Amino acid sequence: MHATPQPTAPATPDDLFARLDSLGLAHETQHHPAVFTVEESKRLRGVLPGAHVKNLFVKDKKSRLFLISAVEDTRIDLKRVHELIGGSGRVSFGSAELLREALGVEPGSVTPFAAINDTAGRVTVVLDARLMDHDRINVHPLVNTMTTGVSREGLLAFLRSTGHEPVVVAFPAPAAEAESAIAE
Repeated sequence: MHATPQPTAPATPDDLFARLDSLGLAHETQHHPAVFTVEESKRLRGVLPGAHVKNLFVKDKKSRLFLISAVEDTRIDLKRVHELIGGSGRVSFGSAELLREALGVEPGSVTPFAAINDTAGRVTVVLDARLMDHDRINVHPLVNTMTTGVSREGLLAFLRSTGHEPVVVAFPAPAAEAESAIAE
C-alpha cells in the first residue's frame, strides 16, 4: 500500500527570510498591526522608504492565475487589465480558497513573496513597470503583520529562484502623475 503524499505546508515568514538569506539578498522587516488595505498601510508605515505595493490575485476566463504587484497608487482597470497581462477575457478576483491553494497566503497577505509556495508554477507574476523605478520595494512577507523591504534586484532574483520569471507591465499612470508628466 502506498502512502498518499501529504501537501507541504505553506512557507512561513521565517522560511522566506531563510530563503532570502540563502540567496544573499538583503532584506529589512518592520512589524506592525495587521493591515488589509493600502489606506491602513499608509497610516501605520511612517516613513518607510521605497515603493509600497498593492497586490491583486486574479484569474482569467480560462482559469489562468495571475498575481499583479503594482505601486500602491496604480489604477488597475479589471475590465481591461487582461489586455496588458496576456489574460483570456476579463479577469475576476480569485477566491480566498483558491488563493490559499495556489499561493499559500490569506486574503490581505497577498505578496509577490508568495511565489515561494507556488511550486507547481500555476501563477503568472506580473510586476508594475513603475516598481522597477524604485531601488527598494516593500511587501508583506507572507503575512500582513509585517512589511519587508528588498531591493528591486533582490525581488527579481527571489522570483526567478522560485521559477517565476515576472512579466513587467506598464500600467497607466495615476491621474496626478500623468498631469505632471504633461506639464513638464
